[in-house]
Amino acid sequence: MGDRQRLGRTAEDQAAEYLLGLGYSLVTRRFRVKGGEIDLVALDGDVVVFVEVKVRYAPGYLPEEAIGETKVVRWQRTAEEYMRRLEDDRPYRFDVIAIDGNGLRHHRHIFNA
Repeated sequence: MGDRQRLGRTAEDQAAEYLLGLGYSLVTRRFRVKGGEIDLVALDGDVVVFVEVKVRYAPGYLPEEAIGETKVVRWQRTAEEYMRRLEDDRPYRFDVIAIDGNGLRHHRHIFNA
């Protein structure tokens, strides 16, 4: 495993621990389908939360800036496929956890599905 992958996995571990500390239930990690991946799937009460974890330590760059329109479209399609496969009709939302030299930031419900 390369340094970049190791950094990503460590960030996902940190994000998962953070969510568990908030009382979320972790459902799955690294859900993948052709054309998309979701880092973490959690439950916040009855709401399914699809979490993108972004980490950057380069000065002058915010992890949140790495989420563009293409990523959002793929993320939505992957989430829809996840819900379809489980035949789940619960509400869901999209959150970002950003990690950098300033710590961890949790952005809830960053766009409408």
